[in-house]
Amino acid sequence: MEKHSPTTKLVVVSFMIAIEVVLTRLVAIFVPTSIRISLGFLPVSMTAIMFGPWWAGISYALGDIIGMLLFPMGPYFPGFTFTAFLTGMIFGLVLYKKEVTYKRTLFASLLVVIICSLVLDTFWLYLMFDQAVKALLPVRIAKGVLAVILHVTLIPLTWNKYLSKLQFLKRGI
Repeated sequence: MEKHSPTTKLVVVSFMIAIEVVLTRLVAIFVPTSIRISLGFLPVSMTAIMFGPWWAGISYALGDIIGMLLFPMGPYFPGFTFTAFLTGMIFGLVLYKKEVTYKRTLFASLLVVIICSLVLDTFWLYLMFDQAVKALLPVRIAKGVLAVILHVTLIPLTWNKYLSKLQFLKRGI
């Protein structure tokens, strides 16, 4: 992939942030135990593949803040924004400038699920609501398994079959 102009980057990243907000906040399944299942990881991972860890981390953090402002689902807690940033960074560190394979995606997904979802998000929920961690973990582990399956299936498929073929991303206009 060639170098992209600042305008191309800004437009594509802005579009990915908008898609992330819609997929995370509007097109998601909500489970009463503080669990949300969404496809919001797709635009974040695509940003990571195209532009790297910093762009993905910052765009996911911005998407979290914008989503919270437009569609609040409870009190704002900066820990979740940090988790969003870290998620984008991890996807970028593992997938940027590399072939997007199922094995590499599995590695990125396991890091995201273990570090961000199981450890950090569970800790944030504990701090916010004083929920017993033992009660949270079984449901969060089940969500993590589902997330890994979705990541490993959809990230390589979306990138390799569709986005990697877009000419304006290859030319660096």
